[in-house]
Amino acid sequence: MLKPVLCLMERFSFSSKRRPALTFCFHAIPDAKPLRTFAGIAPSRFFAAIPDTKPLRTFAGIAPSRFFAAIPDTKPLRTFAGIASSLFFAAIPDAKPLRTFAGIALACLMPFATDALAADSGAAGFATKATQAYMIEAATGTVLLAKNEDQDFSPASLAKLMTMDLVFEAVTKGQITFDTEYPVSEYAWRTGGAPSRTATMFASLKSRVRVEDLIKGIAIQGANDSCIILAEGMAGSEQQFAVSMTRRARELGMAKAEFGNSTGLPDGKSKVTAREMVTLATALQQSYPNLYPYFAQPDFEWNKIFQRNRNPLLGLDLGADGLATGFTEGEGYSIVASVERDGRRLFLALAGIASDKERTEEAKRVLEWGLTAFENRQIFADKEVIGAASVYGGTARTVDLIARAPVSVYIPISNPDRLSARIVYRWPLTAPVTPETQAGTLRIFAGSRLLREVPLYTVQAIGEGSLSSRAVDAMLELGESLFFSWLWDKSAPG
Repeated sequence: MLKPVLCLMERFSFSSKRRPALTFCFHAIPDAKPLRTFAGIAPSRFFAAIPDTKPLRTFAGIAPSRFFAAIPDTKPLRTFAGIASSLFFAAIPDAKPLRTFAGIALACLMPFATDALAADSGAAGFATKATQAYMIEAATGTVLLAKNEDQDFSPASLAKLMTMDLVFEAVTKGQITFDTEYPVSEYAWRTGGAPSRTATMFASLKSRVRVEDLIKGIAIQGANDSCIILAEGMAGSEQQFAVSMTRRARELGMAKAEFGNSTGLPDGKSKVTAREMVTLATALQQSYPNLYPYFAQPDFEWNKIFQRNRNPLLGLDLGADGLATGFTEGEGYSIVASVERDGRRLFLALAGIASDKERTEEAKRVLEWGLTAFENRQIFADKEVIGAASVYGGTARTVDLIARAPVSVYIPISNPDRLSARIVYRWPLTAPVTPETQAGTLRIFAGSRLLREVPLYTVQAIGEGSLSSRAVDAMLELGESLFFSWLWDKSAPG
C-alpha cells in the first residue's frame, strides 16, 4: 500500500541547509507553463495557487481538519489530495506537465517534511505511569512506546551501563583482560565501598581485584566500588573516566547525555534521556554479545559474600536478561530493561516512577504489552527500489534509492493506525553520484507517530552531464533556491 505513495513522495521531501526543520514540503515545476503562479503561505493561513490559467481552474488548501484538493477536471493534474496526518497523501504521478510542485503549511495537512515527530503515548492509546518512557523492538527498530523520551533526568545507577560499555570495549579490544587486577583506593573504598552504605561488592581497602569480578560486581549487584576501581584503573582517575563516558555517549548518538562520575551517585551534572538509555542498552547487547550475559546472572559470590541480582524482572518469567535500575531523590525510580521471547527482543527505559514496587509492576506491564500487542509487517522486500532522489548536473535527473535489508515494522494487532512514509534527503544531490552511497532516510509513521527510520542508498552511478545540461540545472537550482528563500522569509515570525 505504501509503494505508490512513496513513488510520489520521495520526489517531494528534502532537507534544506538553510532550515533543516522545514516549515514546508516543496516541489518544483521547472517546465510547467500552465501553472504560472504559486504562493506558499505561513501555517496559520491557507495554501493557494493563483487560478490565472485555465488548465488549473481551482486549487485550494483547507484547514487542518479537512481535505486539501484540486479540481480533477484537467488531464495535466488528474488527482491531487493531501490528507490529514493520520491518512495517506496521494497523487497520480503520470502527468508530465506537473512534475513535482506542492507547498503545504506545516500546521495543515502533510507530515512529510517535518523532523521526527515526538509521540507522547504508545500505540492504540496505551498509557504508562512513568514520566519518561521509550521502548523499541530490536530487529526493526520500531518505536512501540514513547513518552517524553527526550526529556532529561538524572541517571543514578543507570550511569553504570556506560561504565560497562567502556569496560566491555576495553576487554574486546584486548586493552585489559579478565585477569587484569586493579587496586582499591581509599577514595573508591569510602565512596563506593562498605563505609558508603550504598550498593557495593565490599572490596577491601588496598586490596587488588580482578576485572572479571569487578564486571560481575557492576552487572549483577550495581556495586559502586567496582565502578570506581575500574574507572581509576583504566583512566587514572574517575573524573577522567567520566570524560570518556560522555565522549562515548556522543559516539553512540547520545547528544544530551552527560556523565560526571562512573557510578551515577548525585553530582548535579549527570543527565540522560529515556531514548538515549535505550540506545545504550541496544549497543551493549549488540556490540558485546559474549559479555552481555553477565547482566542476566542471578547471583554473585565474591570474597565469601553472596548477593543476588538487583534486577527485579529476572525472576518474573518475562524473558528478561538485563540491565539496570536507578533511583534519584526528587525524580523517582527508573529502569532500563531488555527481554527476549519467541524470537522478539524489546528494549525499554522508564523513569520518574513513584516507588520501587510500582517500577517493577509497570515495567512488567509495559513489556508484556510490547510482546503481545504487536505483529510484524514487511513493507519493502530486500533490494526493492523504494523511491528516487533528484540529481542536478548529471546524465540522469534521478537516482533510485533502496534499503540494504527488507523493511519491516511492528504495528498493533488491534486498531492499527494508518501507515504513511516519506523519503527525506539533502536536496538536490549533485552529480557525480556513486552507487551504494547513503543519500537519504525513509521515515515510516503510524498516524503521527514515528515508527522507524531506515537509511537509503543509491542504486546506480550518475555521471556528470554535458556543460549545457549542467548550466540549465544550475539555473534551475538557483531559481528554486531563491524562490524557496522568499517563502521562508515571508513565513518567518517577526
